[in-house]
Amino acid sequence: MVINMADKASKRQANLELLRIVLILMIIAVHYMVKGDPASYSNNGWTPLYAVVRILTAFGVPSLNCYVFISGYFMVDAEWKPGRVVSLLVQVLFYSILVPLVLLGLGIIPWGSLNLYDWLGFFLPIETEHYWFATAYLYLYLFSPILVAGVKHMEKRTLQIVIIVLLLFFSVGKSVVPVYLVTDKGGYDYGWLLCLFLVAAYLRLYGLEWLEKKGRGLGFYIVMSFGAFLLSTLSEFLSAKIGKFSYYVDIPYTLNHVCILLASLGLFMVFKNLRIQEGTAAKVIRKLAPYTFGVYLLHEHILVRYRWIDWLQTDKVRGTWLFLPHMAGCVLVVYLAGVLIDSVRTYAFSKIRRLQWKR
Repeated sequence: MVINMADKASKRQANLELLRIVLILMIIAVHYMVKGDPASYSNNGWTPLYAVVRILTAFGVPSLNCYVFISGYFMVDAEWKPGRVVSLLVQVLFYSILVPLVLLGLGIIPWGSLNLYDWLGFFLPIETEHYWFATAYLYLYLFSPILVAGVKHMEKRTLQIVIIVLLLFFSVGKSVVPVYLVTDKGGYDYGWLLCLFLVAAYLRLYGLEWLEKKGRGLGFYIVMSFGAFLLSTLSEFLSAKIGKFSYYVDIPYTLNHVCILLASLGLFMVFKNLRIQEGTAAKVIRKLAPYTFGVYLLHEHILVRYRWIDWLQTDKVRGTWLFLPHMAGCVLVVYLAGVLIDSVRTYAFSKIRRLQWKR
């Protein structure tokens, strides 16, 4: 999501850059549904509206895994540069510190409402996991040269065994055992990102011929996403009779569940095999794609992630089918706001770098 890895042709592939844009839109939509509660399930019970929200969420959750697939796919052949670590840290700090200053300045947050620990999180966003993905991604990037060296000097069969064993521990086990496993973080940690990196590296080096055929990737994505919804729904009904089974209701929606993993793989293959002709569309895609991480950092800031739902008045459509067009509009507004702010940041930083070079 963060670092633009160039392919061997030195020009970023428009198809995978388009995927990055689609993924951030999907992530915003998932956050809308999870935090905005458009179906008001707690009040209305199990309704068709609730089912639609759950289905859409299932189709959106694989998006974050795909971001790591993109990075891992290109990191295998990309040069590792410490400057990119610095670039990542500066970008994260820009948002983690600037957002509270702006909100305080505009009076949205009262002065004195933030304590010392809050500011510690703003100035140390990686160490405090202000953004869990940024923390996990940074660790992944630091490990990446070791991982790349390993996969390139490893026999195909050995790499297959390593990936299978890791997935048994990180994904398969938690997917089939309907009880809490202490080691399971739901995929929200750098350990899972390392697994995804190895899968993406394998795709880059050896491919998956059985999934390359036209339509198979899309079919895989649809079936596996819907499978996650069905498993969650079944668990929800079973929990009414077996109370302890309620734990498993949300497990199929975690990043490292087998269904979500396979859905992510299918979605990635759809765009990997997509061909976009060079022209205006490709140029626009390449222009917009680098701002996706900025969109994430803006709307997922701890002071914004639960407020933007209220700012955009989701409560007015909660419990009605109007949430669908409202959600589409909100996703677009959040995305465009993020792109605008990150483009300004990029421009300002480029000017600063030029002044430093002139000195």
